[in-house]
Amino acid sequence: MGKNKGHLISCVEPESIAEEMEIKAGDMLISVNGVEPEDVIDYRYLIHDEYVEVCIKKPDGEEWVLEIEKEFEDDLGIQFANGLMDEYRSCRNQCIFCFIDQMPKGMRDTLYFKDDDSRLSFLQGNYVTLTNMKEKDIERIIRYRLEPINISVQTTIPKLRCKMLHNRFAGDALKHMDRLYEGEIRMNGQIVLCKGVNDGENLKRAIHDLRKYLPYLESVSVVPAGLTKYRDGLYPLESFTKEEACEVIDLIESVQLETMREHDLHFIHASDEWYILAERDFPEEETYDGYLQLENGVGMMRLLLNEYRNALEAWKASSQNDVNPRKVTVATGYLAASTIKQLAGELQVICPQIEVNVCTIRNDFFGESITVSGLLTGQDILAQLKNQELGDVLLLPKNVLRSGENVFLDDVTVEELQNKLNIKVEIVGTAGADLLHAFLGLADESCEDKNKTEEETFVYSKMYTD
Repeated sequence: MGKNKGHLISCVEPESIAEEMEIKAGDMLISVNGVEPEDVIDYRYLIHDEYVEVCIKKPDGEEWVLEIEKEFEDDLGIQFANGLMDEYRSCRNQCIFCFIDQMPKGMRDTLYFKDDDSRLSFLQGNYVTLTNMKEKDIERIIRYRLEPINISVQTTIPKLRCKMLHNRFAGDALKHMDRLYEGEIRMNGQIVLCKGVNDGENLKRAIHDLRKYLPYLESVSVVPAGLTKYRDGLYPLESFTKEEACEVIDLIESVQLETMREHDLHFIHASDEWYILAERDFPEEETYDGYLQLENGVGMMRLLLNEYRNALEAWKASSQNDVNPRKVTVATGYLAASTIKQLAGELQVICPQIEVNVCTIRNDFFGESITVSGLLTGQDILAQLKNQELGDVLLLPKNVLRSGENVFLDDVTVEELQNKLNIKVEIVGTAGADLLHAFLGLADESCEDKNKTEEETFVYSKMYTD
């Protein structure tokens, strides 16, 4: 969209203000109160008033200026062809751990796009490096109170950050955090830990330096870099050992004790991968400060455990707890497999007529070191379950699918998987109750109705990419 040409309207919601004003799909929004919105942030800010003047350009070139009186918070009911109403800002970095650089060729084009857009941080929770932001962007965040802003920190040592992001401006970009702190903007941070690079003493320094941003920097997650088998020509990185995972956890838990005393926040959090690698129990729920970093895999297993057990107690206490005999197979990644086996066992103690077989799917597509279920492919699931006795139904977590569709990352469809395995496939939601009901056969929502969202999101976008 060129400057001053407006924003194309793709849809008008039924019975909305826009429909009442005879705004239609194909019209262009030119301005609100005389101001042309730069993007959806501007648009939302401008329409939050009890009186607005909207300039609409019709396909024949005629312009209408509409005077609208409404409740302050009322939306107009317009959807735009470009959901952001502007071009997405792509990443200018070449991070040594970037997951997208470790993907094989020949996948969907959208999977290779690297975003680094602060607006998506506010709208969708994406993490940004701050390297393509200018002072005006920071001022806009503060003026509009666009919070929380999620920041990929990696390290607070400027020279090392330049190396990790392969961007000579990456060290200076961290100064934007000072301005956000001064503007009292809530933030969350992320450190993707790379063995031999930003771990050890460098991690200690990063945690120490970031504590100065408390309480506005509400949480910082530490996640291990995800390493696929497609790393030829990339910076040499290695996976962490069990002993090294224990060291990371010990450091983080020692800092949590201090920040709890000083700020009543645990602040720094280890993702679930560390506890699984270290073969340690997950922390209790209160440790996660309200699960501020679930999308980074921080507390997902603890939340699943608690939700499932609460749902199990509620089902046991209900008058409708008779279920038919049933054998189900659950396919998941290594990361969640042991927890799901534990939960299945707890059900079978009280309900032996339900047989649950948990199959851990090895990620041959990306490499065995990738253990999250969200990066499993249809071809790996098919190859490893073919010719097995799967029972009555195959359960899959919904994050294995492309958002809003029945397609895996490798473009295999759920229908293809069902036909080749000759078994019904059910897609299971992320809540503990969803899992219990799927075991019991109480949830029969088809995969076609699951996980509907407006835009495609990538299951790894907040976990491993820059």
